[in-house]
Amino acid sequence: MAGAVEARDIEILPLGLPGLLAVPDRARGIVLFAHGSGSSRLSPRNATVARALNEARLATLLFDLLTPHEAADRRKVFDIALLASRLEEALDWIEEEETTTDLAVGLFGASTGAAAALAAAARRPELVAAVVSRGGRPDLAADALDRVIAPTLLIVGELDEIVIELNRRALAQLSCPKRLEIVSGATHLFEEPGTLDQVIGLARAWFMEYLEKS
Repeated sequence: MAGAVEARDIEILPLGLPGLLAVPDRARGIVLFAHGSGSSRLSPRNATVARALNEARLATLLFDLLTPHEAADRRKVFDIALLASRLEEALDWIEEEETTTDLAVGLFGASTGAAAALAAAARRPELVAAVVSRGGRPDLAADALDRVIAPTLLIVGELDEIVIELNRRALAQLSCPKRLEIVSGATHLFEEPGTLDQVIGLARAWFMEYLEKS
């Protein structure tokens, strides 16, 4: 495992969307985060996941998918096509950035961010090597699901019953390598003791398997 990695501030142009990039020595790949509605690059749960991925020598990029003005508009918060286009801009940034250009890319989406991640994976199959959804709404990317080729892991809390069913339906539409993992005793946000650690273990294993194959 690598030691602590300091994240640096970056901007995704042309909108100047702020982000946090952390690249460990001899990185195995990079994970781009797509946060859920009402969240940002400063999401404490995603930050915890990112630190654990850094320790496994996976680079991470957390960034704001919307400007502050856009984030105040609830229609844009749930505009999956818009959010996916912002992820595509970040994918292009990763390709052009000297420290990340050669790294295989995974997407980690939470809530509505999971739908955006799957839509972006369908649009840019040549760039996305793996997808992980945490408490996500992959059903909101319904039109894109059958075009996703990146191996996809869906993680849902056992007590998040409605979202479990939505994930099961989305899983049936995916034709890529796929798996649904249900974390015992967890609610939607994985706030119960030890449940986020289980998410981290599942996501880390998935990314390490499929990013290193790329």
